[in-house]
Amino acid sequence: MRTAYDVIILGAGAAGLLCAMEAGKRGKRVVVLERAEKIGKKILISGGGRCNFTNLHCRAEDFLSENGHFAKSALARYTPGDFIALAEKHGIAYHEKTLGQLFCDGSAGEIVGMLERECGAAGVEIVLDCVCLEVRREGGTDTRGEFVVRTVGGEFRAACVVVATGGLSIPKMGATGFGYEVARGFGLRVVETRPGLVPLVFGDEEHQNYADLAGVSAEVVVRLASANGAEGEGKAVSFREKMLVTHRGLSGPAILQISSYWNCAGGAELGGIAIDLAPGRNVIAGVLGTEFRSMTALRNAFQGILPKRLATRWLDLHEPARWSNAALEEFEKVVHGWVVRPAGTEGYAKAEVTVGGVDTEELSSKTMESKKVRGLYFIGEVVDVTGHLGGFNFQWAWASGAAAGRAV
Repeated sequence: MRTAYDVIILGAGAAGLLCAMEAGKRGKRVVVLERAEKIGKKILISGGGRCNFTNLHCRAEDFLSENGHFAKSALARYTPGDFIALAEKHGIAYHEKTLGQLFCDGSAGEIVGMLERECGAAGVEIVLDCVCLEVRREGGTDTRGEFVVRTVGGEFRAACVVVATGGLSIPKMGATGFGYEVARGFGLRVVETRPGLVPLVFGDEEHQNYADLAGVSAEVVVRLASANGAEGEGKAVSFREKMLVTHRGLSGPAILQISSYWNCAGGAELGGIAIDLAPGRNVIAGVLGTEFRSMTALRNAFQGILPKRLATRWLDLHEPARWSNAALEEFEKVVHGWVVRPAGTEGYAKAEVTVGGVDTEELSSKTMESKKVRGLYFIGEVVDVTGHLGGFNFQWAWASGAAAGRAV
């Protein structure tokens, strides 16, 4: 096996494989080192096994980062259309599920197979079961030095190293913090990491009140709330999608979306999330128009909006203090701004992504190269760029991978 290359890529996930094929097509001698026994493991389980590989409506606003502008350059130069064209070239059938989310008609394995074929055609070498122990540069960070990647099986050398090791989410799939260690080892700042797109856990009182409703779902609008129950700094960020009650708390697309912001805003210290249980509806309208105002009338109105079990339970716990117009209007206000204060999240084990990562101020937005260490690149989830649910994180992987692959 050759040990001297032009480019060493750490990680055979979405970003690493896209980067490898782009660099290989430019005639670079590329090797991808993957600690798992096969490539693209997270791709294979994504989207329920069908891989939500991009989103038609991808914008920089759909990503969290300390620098909200950083992702714009890469996303503009490798678009959803570019990846769609690649998929069509390989005959991969796909469909739009909702909100611009594209899924394979078949399985996620088609995406992995496509990337593997593209890498093979570009002369990329992939080494599996390869545990990296250290990345150093001969001569320190001197730009003239060669990178040395020490693994359990030996050393690999190259002028460029691309770190595509992912984040801390789903550790059972082999996730580690090695990419962050590499960054810190070369003096780069790492933004504090947290679980993202992750279910939220009830506090004791809410667990007692709602946990037995596990399996009930409803379309809601969620946003952040401050400690006093008012809208928080993230009030402009809201998501209208399904919410799911679980045995431990809340999940579903709406909750996963807001969880990344809740975690970044300080989690439990923030106060909670505000849930609109009847988006675009007026629950008390029918009750105000009746001669006899009662829980029966209110219950009938509410059960026409929410699943019966959730409507009944919620009303039992939030019965209006009186039946005056003012009291009913206050009730309506709570319906559209029910504040839930999670005790925490399900953690990295259930998180789809990692929020935070290598500070974008350390990297070139055009090439993903370190500003301090020439020849050292960071792409994909290891970087402090985290997308919303719905194919955005894959599009960031493709775009950042292409940016680095075209620059190394």
